[in-house]
Amino acid sequence: MKASNHLWKNQLADRIADDLGREIDIFETEMDLRRQGKIDEKLFAETRLRRGAYGQRYDNGQRHDGLRTRDLPYPDHASKGPNTVWDAPGMLRIKIPYGGMSAEQCEVLAELAEEYSDGIAHVTTRQDFQLHFIHIDDTPGIMRRLAAVGITTREACGNSVRNVTACPIAGVCHSEAFDVTPYAKALTYFLLGHPDTYDFGRKFKIAFSGCGDNGCGLTGLHDLGLIAVTREENGVTRRGFKYFVGGGLGAVPHQARLLDEFVTEEELLPLTQAVCRVFARLGEKKNRARARVKFLVAKLGMDEFRQLVHAERKILPPDARWTAYLDDLNAVYSEGALREPGSLNGNRPEGFEDFLRYNVYHQRQQGYSTVTLKLPLGDITATQLRALADISRKYIKDTIRTTVEQNMVLRWVSDSDLPALFTDLKQAGLATVGAGAVTDIVACPGTDTCKLGISASRGLAGELMRQFDSGEIELNEIIDRLHIKISGCFNSCGQHHVADLGFYGVSRKVGDHTVPHFQVVLGGQWEHNAGSYGLPIAAIPSKRIPDVIRMLARQYGELRGDNESFHAFVRRVGKGEIKKWLQPFTEVPAYGENRSMYSDWGDPREYTIGDMGVGECAGEVVSRVDFDLAGAEREAFEAQLQLDAGEYQKAGELAYLSMVHAAAALVRLQNLDVGEDPKVIVPEFQKRFVDSGLFADPYAGNKFASYLFAAHDGQPESFSAESARYRIEEAGLFIEAVHSCNVRVGNQSNTAGTLSVPKFAVDATRRSESV
Repeated sequence: MKASNHLWKNQLADRIADDLGREIDIFETEMDLRRQGKIDEKLFAETRLRRGAYGQRYDNGQRHDGLRTRDLPYPDHASKGPNTVWDAPGMLRIKIPYGGMSAEQCEVLAELAEEYSDGIAHVTTRQDFQLHFIHIDDTPGIMRRLAAVGITTREACGNSVRNVTACPIAGVCHSEAFDVTPYAKALTYFLLGHPDTYDFGRKFKIAFSGCGDNGCGLTGLHDLGLIAVTREENGVTRRGFKYFVGGGLGAVPHQARLLDEFVTEEELLPLTQAVCRVFARLGEKKNRARARVKFLVAKLGMDEFRQLVHAERKILPPDARWTAYLDDLNAVYSEGALREPGSLNGNRPEGFEDFLRYNVYHQRQQGYSTVTLKLPLGDITATQLRALADISRKYIKDTIRTTVEQNMVLRWVSDSDLPALFTDLKQAGLATVGAGAVTDIVACPGTDTCKLGISASRGLAGELMRQFDSGEIELNEIIDRLHIKISGCFNSCGQHHVADLGFYGVSRKVGDHTVPHFQVVLGGQWEHNAGSYGLPIAAIPSKRIPDVIRMLARQYGELRGDNESFHAFVRRVGKGEIKKWLQPFTEVPAYGENRSMYSDWGDPREYTIGDMGVGECAGEVVSRVDFDLAGAEREAFEAQLQLDAGEYQKAGELAYLSMVHAAAALVRLQNLDVGEDPKVIVPEFQKRFVDSGLFADPYAGNKFASYLFAAHDGQPESFSAESARYRIEEAGLFIEAVHSCNVRVGNQSNTAGTLSVPKFAVDATRRSESV
């Protein structure tokens, strides 16, 4: 851990929003509790995942050297999750809602990448950033530095609403219905930490698109996809969204299905809240492979799912936030130009014409353009991030965005500045030509850092880029705009299903050895918001993939019809015929003939799947009651810290609140909308669990409940050292009793289907009434 970490809390206190600051303080406390063994490793794993702290390859303390598995000598072998060593480096995922960034944020990311990581920030296919090789002890300091410039890592991983993505040219696009940016931002912060998202069995991904034709939003592959549309009503143009649910990639890809043709902007937030509630309540929790919302929609059918969502919407408690942001959309999000509009005149530097052709999009606002920075493998160095911050201040306002193609864009560049901008970007190594071309390859981290990686997706992408650049794979107009996307495994983080040429990592046994392969998936559709998925054809040895691309490019060039897209070409020719074309490439020479086939791109070791670990993509299934009880225990722990510091009043108040929040955890099993008011929670707890007999302990009756009632009736209360200590002890006993009650209630639900009051509880209730 860096020695400076403890300084950031005080130095940045006045720059961090109260809610973000409190969230980081809580995580720091939870880390302390985990080190002491006071939080279960499974619960802590989901806790850190929901703060963006993710596992990384080799974090189980082992690495295969090509011959056998060897232990890695980490000094502290405590656990930060199942099969995950505390001192092993991990990854921190940083949420960038709709991809929007400022120059200052770029500079902070540069500092963090340089100080804590390997000097590289990685752009993901969800418009996030990732920093790799991060020690978990450094994460609170990193989070505070991010929070000081308005960035959070909260719910970047785990069973939560992930980063909300949006078209990077929203607001400047020629074909959009309207700018979706303020809606994406509003939905992001409405759902961030929302209690109705705590009980998800898996992650939940949302995307916005301003139109239905292009692929910028890729709404068709999301759990929730929203396409901007307008409707004329009584001579007034109304904004709304075509509302899709149940999309997803992975091993079993599903296209999102239409829930509603037109959801008004006023209904966007409440209807999404209703969808979240239905998913949390009915979604699969035990079988992780079938826990995404796409499986729930398939199981119920769209008609029943739709009915459940609309029924849930009708009973939602009103929330002013649903429409408050609509009063002034410009206050939610607005942007403009730094410089006056212009025209492209004067000298054009060498290489500029190609840059103009591929990397520049002329906005609908005349005289302005959006410029795409093509980032090979999605990587940008700390030095480049600093240069980008300087360049953006020179030419634009804070109108930088990341893209789902792992690139970045600069919006609102005056056309007259394009040649000078190109020169500055070139000097920073950020003027690589070919954004949106076949050479603009998307690849997930794969075996470089991912515990689930099977084949070297980044290694293959790098080799393909090298061969395109050298001319070993010939570039021509026919294949120029095809999309190549590569995933290291079937989970499809590289979105291979929607590529013209998609590949995902698999392995095959050949004799006594294992050979890295990629499954070839052809004819996916990036356009029309991921309009259709590709066809899996055959598994090919990794080292033969460049040969396969050469063959497919030749066949497409020779056999395609007039203006026939690759998607249409694949459908017309058919899977069977293309599989015949691929068959010669499936053969693997004997180990003694060509050992290079038995290693992967960029890795000199003999190939092995021995480095694969337990993935954290699915998170840990932790119920909301478990999270709430962990929060209550944390508050009781903080109360003890305040007592030790001589802050007796704060200690007593925290102990009381820990009891209230523990009671609320139980109440929410029956009344999800109980809220946070102790005046509501305590009576609800008494009615539903004490008066009913469900809370009564077999031996102590309702004694522990009486601690809560006495503390509640005595509010407000002045605390001395002694009374605060008593309250903390009572809180600990009450929270433990809530845990026991939760177990009993869960056991009854699992066996009987309905809750019944055991005989001892009736007797205990009578005893408590006589006390």
